[in-house]
Amino acid sequence: MFTDVDIRIKNRNKLFFSHDSQCLQEMRRLIEVQNHRTLVMWALDCAKLPLEQFEAKYPDETRPRKCLKLCEDWARGKIKMPIAKWAILDSHAVAREINDSEYGALCHGIGHAGATVHVGTHAIGLSIYELTAIVYKYGKENYQGPVEEKINYYYKRLLYWQDNTDKFGLEWAGFLLRK
Repeated sequence: MFTDVDIRIKNRNKLFFSHDSQCLQEMRRLIEVQNHRTLVMWALDCAKLPLEQFEAKYPDETRPRKCLKLCEDWARGKIKMPIAKWAILDSHAVAREINDSEYGALCHGIGHAGATVHVGTHAIGLSIYELTAIVYKYGKENYQGPVEEKINYYYKRLLYWQDNTDKFGLEWAGFLLRK
């Protein structure tokens, strides 16, 4: 299940997961059948935990939180794309500036969660980067259990949003209402 991940770790890649990672295929299939609004809700929801982790270590760095806030505003039609785009790019900039592989991966994941508002294919980016952060945290010998647990969490949250996205009566930007 993690053979490709172990190869990426051994090769010292910066990202240990990809769209093609064997452990992500079931979740990827579920992602592919979701509407854009469901992916937005799922990505923004799942990004809250990595944001909390990041802020616990870097409490004075506000750009990742601003990214999620502005992307949610964009999804609701309260702001236009260029404002959210800069916030997404700022979250990615934090990742480069902090020189911390684990927490930098969290920032990249948060940026991808926000970018899901633009294109649903960004949704899996949160997973790819957050799972990479888990490997950095637990090490190459001990990551499998925490990664499996996180993948199960993602899957369950996606099923939740699949059933509940349109039950909250939320406002949506016009482009997210198109089929």
